[in-house]
Amino acid sequence: MMYPLVLELAATDAPIRVPVTVTCRVLGFSTKAFYKWRAHPVCARDLEDAYLTNAALDLHTDDPEFGYRLIADDLRDAGHQVSDNRVWRLCSAQRLFSVHSKKRGLNRKPGPPVHDDLLAALDEHGRTRHTFAADAPNSVWLTDISEHPTGEGKLYLCAVKDLHSNKIVGYSIDSRMKSSLAVAALRNAVALRDPVDTIVHSDRGSQFRSRKYVHALKNAGLRGSMGRVGACGDNAAMESFFALLQKNVLNRKRWETREELRLAIVVWIEKTYHRRRRQAALGRLTPIEFETIYSAADAA
Repeated sequence: MMYPLVLELAATDAPIRVPVTVTCRVLGFSTKAFYKWRAHPVCARDLEDAYLTNAALDLHTDDPEFGYRLIADDLRDAGHQVSDNRVWRLCSAQRLFSVHSKKRGLNRKPGPPVHDDLLAALDEHGRTRHTFAADAPNSVWLTDISEHPTGEGKLYLCAVKDLHSNKIVGYSIDSRMKSSLAVAALRNAVALRDPVDTIVHSDRGSQFRSRKYVHALKNAGLRGSMGRVGACGDNAAMESFFALLQKNVLNRKRWETREELRLAIVVWIEKTYHRRRRQAALGRLTPIEFETIYSAADAA
């Protein structure tokens, strides 16, 4: 920290110019150490720490629930040779802590929404109500994430539901609940449906407030929408799908591996929910039948 002071005192435009040797002798270090620093002001270790810190900041911004251990795992996956202790030191210096590690009872508020609630409306009593209905395909989508235990650990499902036909138009399954899980489900839905100006409604989960997810919405030309904090009714139509999944798949047996449960979820969505389960809201039709009939009528 004293080496820049030596440069300032030895500068030609300084009010009182002090030779380098004099300043080094007074401050108690050798001129050799000063000239070595001047040749390389930033050591390789500090430069590497700076790059690691930037990478850790990006990872934490995308997934605020990540602690230093998960950040260290992602850094190693990206090719960085780094230990958990070093990542802890860098994260502590930047105060990068998981949102789940904060102490309770401090009345911390959740993160602000990055989108307005586009599905909310006030009734005659001035209370907020949500109308979960859509007049056309791909006009309103709902999305959420659920977690399911297995013998190998938890498995996470992010699903995107078309409110017009109640069809699951996109989904993603992973062993970790990262923002990439929500982005993958959204991209899957966009690739299959090619939507235009669709409203995508979600809760205020950190995955849906992440920078990656917001960019994915913008790049696809979609409009984001978010409900209130702690109000499951603001996304009730999506919660009803997860309740069916829980009753028809998850509660039927103990799942030993993630792959076994993943296959069961995919088969139930594609075979049973889409093609065999009739819904009263669709006139006792399945989502596939409802979309087929609607498409034929619309074409006619």
